[in-house]
Amino acid sequence: MKTVQYINFIKIPFLLIWRAWFYIMIFVTIILMSPFLFILSIKHEYYPYLWKLVRVWSKLLVYGMGFRLDFKFDELIDPNKSYMFCPNHGSLMDPFVLIVTSKNPIVFVGKKELVKIPIFGFFYRRIVIMVDRSSPKSRKRVYELAKKRLKNGTSVAIFPEGLVPAEDVVLAPFKNGAFSLAIEHQIPIVPQIYYDCKRFFSWNFLKGGPGLFRVRQHRFVETKGLNIEDLDNLKEKVFSLINTGLLLDNEYMKDTNRIKK
Repeated sequence: MKTVQYINFIKIPFLLIWRAWFYIMIFVTIILMSPFLFILSIKHEYYPYLWKLVRVWSKLLVYGMGFRLDFKFDELIDPNKSYMFCPNHGSLMDPFVLIVTSKNPIVFVGKKELVKIPIFGFFYRRIVIMVDRSSPKSRKRVYELAKKRLKNGTSVAIFPEGLVPAEDVVLAPFKNGAFSLAIEHQIPIVPQIYYDCKRFFSWNFLKGGPGLFRVRQHRFVETKGLNIEDLDNLKEKVFSLINTGLLLDNEYMKDTNRIKK
């Protein structure tokens, strides 16, 4: 027991340096890309080109932190259709993982608080559809902006939990936004499960490390013919799908660890 505690203590400086490296990469690469980000975020028509640049950036961050991806999908994306991507949210790496795994442009709906981050916030404001969940006016604006973006194969992504839940929470209750938008625009929901992002890169700076991010993209959940009265059932269906996958994987990981011991 003391040996394990000693090893964990020795790892702390390396974990802190590794975490610092992530923020250094973000800061330096945003500075270098800022002229291109500024030009490509001027018009919505440029967004496919902006998306390609952001994908390169995201790959640099994911692989630069020593992560690898194992992406399995039950159904392929049609490049000419729009979708609502709904992954579980357990880590700051989640958006970058989603970007890396999608060749088709995706517009994120994100919280407005991130605009306060220096430099990053400037481009975040220009690219992401921001929402203030406490404001009905802000939520209505999201519908209007999403309608403009949902064309030519561009999709929308919302982390339905809203925020990254606490360490001991497998999956937090879902908000309504993603599902009401999907019903409003009659677009399929793409449930994705990120099994390892929280385990390797949670908010706890003294945990984690490089490893394999396993991602599963489930079969799409159709919304054609649904109306707002179907919202709760739709939300529960997607929640159950993701929650069951996470719980089964947690049990599998526990069994695997017991075998190793």
